[in-house]
Amino acid sequence: MDAGRAGRLLSRLQELDGVAVAFSGGVDSALVLAAALRALPGDRVLAVIADSPSLARAELAAARELAAGLGAELAEVPVAELEVPGYRANTGDRCYFCKRTVLSAVGELAARRGLAHVATGTHADDHRALHRPGLRAARELSVVEPLADAGLGKQDVRALAAEWSLAVAEKASTPCLASRISVGVPVSLRRLGLVERAEIAVGARLAGAGVHPRDLRVRLLGEGFRVELDPAARDAVDARPGLAGAVLAALGELGLTGPGAVAAYRAPALAPPA
Repeated sequence: MDAGRAGRLLSRLQELDGVAVAFSGGVDSALVLAAALRALPGDRVLAVIADSPSLARAELAAARELAAGLGAELAEVPVAELEVPGYRANTGDRCYFCKRTVLSAVGELAARRGLAHVATGTHADDHRALHRPGLRAARELSVVEPLADAGLGKQDVRALAAEWSLAVAEKASTPCLASRISVGVPVSLRRLGLVERAEIAVGARLAGAGVHPRDLRVRLLGEGFRVELDPAARDAVDARPGLAGAVLAALGELGLTGPGAVAAYRAPALAPPA
């Protein structure tokens, strides 16, 4: 890890005087929170997590534990993305409406607490992603991005998180439940709950067979569904005859309909360097 980048991150946060960190419990926002606590007095730092049906309950519990371990004050703000037509429609820019809703709620709380800035865990690589409509919402709301400002990409984030002994340094990315619903399929409370229950069921079934995925997604498609696993877990499933079929059958019993498949998970693509 380039020590200069860590110094730039702390310096960037010191410029802010006080900050509300949009916190998810993932490594990116956790690093911003940990850095803010190093750079600023504790009473000038607030972690804020947006609680909605798109946040898995296990992720909420883990975020609470992580914030407590860092010694941060955590505020939980209920948000209602499902009341936003553009979010429900899920036509390709769902993340814009989600981020606009969430960051507005964080900003309103920050203002009430006398904190002038909202910070996210957006890093330099996020700005190379081929499709990140949520970044537009952040720009519109003048949200600060300390990791990106300091020039930290994902590899740098994980390296510094490990250096600072953050428990989530190697945690896999865990985007919201709505990200599992394919574009064009409307987001609903029923579908969000179905995804959450399906991923819990798949994880339990695989663990019983000795398979522990790093990445696990159950995607609701326009017709049918797909279970995505990281390549190592996918290979392990393939090596156990009948396991893939048993997983798909269990999801059918949960209420997933149409054809199902088990496939390899691939991380979102980045744009090539300029």
